[in-house]
Amino acid sequence: MSQSTIFLVINSTIKFKAVSSMTKTKRLLTLFLRFLAIGATIAAVIVMVTSHDSSEVFNLTFTAKYSNQQAFKYFVIAEAIACAYSLILLFTSPQNSLWRLVMILDVVIAMLLSSSVSAALAIAHVGKKGNTHAGWLPICGQVPKFCDHVTGALIAGFAAAIIYFLLIFSSLYSAQSSLFPLN
Repeated sequence: MSQSTIFLVINSTIKFKAVSSMTKTKRLLTLFLRFLAIGATIAAVIVMVTSHDSSEVFNLTFTAKYSNQQAFKYFVIAEAIACAYSLILLFTSPQNSLWRLVMILDVVIAMLLSSSVSAALAIAHVGKKGNTHAGWLPICGQVPKFCDHVTGALIAGFAAAIIYFLLIFSSLYSAQSSLFPLN
């Protein structure tokens, strides 16, 4: 064997080990982000579903709960869909040929989460500040426990949306580096 052939074999082995190590690191990062997304979406759903409070005004008792607002229901459904999607992806093979579909579905889920957080945030803002032009009074002074739960759920939902955007960036970086290696 010539000296250049030995160098080529050693160099190829080192490159293969480096690529394998990078692939494991990317896979671990993706798994970590998916677990974070699952945790954030589960937290958002649980906190929002358990948000309820009641108050008595002029001998009338009214109850505030998430199911009274369509935007809050949409928020809970979107977070639950994102959680289920992430759980399903945990049990799929990373060497699957459908990585483009996963990337597209990650974008769809990120958009779903951002729209649900936006809708719920708009209703939460009206609940906190009211709307003097429409004659809507703020309710957070009467039902602070409900408003605190909604705030916590929105924070968890916003975190889940950010995590999904990070997953998208990670997938794009992986796709770019596999298509255009830096030799």
